[in-house]
Amino acid sequence: MDKFAALRAFVAVVERGAFARAARDVGQAPSSLTRQVDALEDQLGAPLLNRSTRRLSLTDAGEIYYEQALRILEELAEADRSVGDRAGPLRGVLRASLPVAFAQLHIAPLIPGFLKCHPAVELEISLSDAPVDLVEDRMDLAIRIGPVAAPSVIVRKIAENVRRLCASPDYIASAGAPASPEELAGHACLGFLHGTKDRAWHFAQGGTRKAVPVTGPLRANSSLLLREAAIAGTGIALLPDWLIDRDLASGALTRLLPGWDVAPRRTSGAIHAVYLPSRRASRPVRSFVDYLAAGLRLDA
Repeated sequence: MDKFAALRAFVAVVERGAFARAARDVGQAPSSLTRQVDALEDQLGAPLLNRSTRRLSLTDAGEIYYEQALRILEELAEADRSVGDRAGPLRGVLRASLPVAFAQLHIAPLIPGFLKCHPAVELEISLSDAPVDLVEDRMDLAIRIGPVAAPSVIVRKIAENVRRLCASPDYIASAGAPASPEELAGHACLGFLHGTKDRAWHFAQGGTRKAVPVTGPLRANSSLLLREAAIAGTGIALLPDWLIDRDLASGALTRLLPGWDVAPRRTSGAIHAVYLPSRRASRPVRSFVDYLAAGLRLDA
């Protein structure tokens, strides 16, 4: 038995959740992966996977062995990379899922420079604000806004995501500016669709925190759409500074309640690069994330 091949087969099956899916992604027959994992379990004298017709899961021994297998394979990849970094340019296909507005405004301008530095790399970019399953969607990495709840992934912060309360001068002239978070209840508020029933906006000032239920004429899952509506005077919006910093500077939007911070929630926080542990040693993944972090001027 080729022990390293068996370890790779075991990790691939765990990460993809099925022998058939793992076999397709690594370019082997399902029967070949099954034999390798079976041989590994026979040699160890312990089952690593709970197998059923519907799903796979790790046994207690499998969970321990999976973490150790990852470490061993990562150390082997690091050893290979120490030579490979000197062996030639980056090459291969890099598949990335990026959030729509942030990618269009801040990542798209960086991509030509990355490809110029690494002409042998092919980028496949998918724009979506929806959560992505790196395994199911066959993505090497994803850029996501806010906390990442997915287990067993590498998460690296590459930029901040601070939200501001804002409205257009026309809206303020007609409806007035709220003097406190509580006064938002009487305003037309433009809400982001979170997929939850919580329609409150959360604020913090020192040790004080307030949750204010808001209503308004528009809710959408596009920050770009909400920005346009706010500029047009439709209402008050909570929008990230990376989206509206130029609008605030030009006067198209005015910041409201500057003495209050928007309390972090699921949709705020930071902007992260997310990838599987098996991609940790990937030179294209590492280089692309490094390039984005440097281009976004954040020491991640």
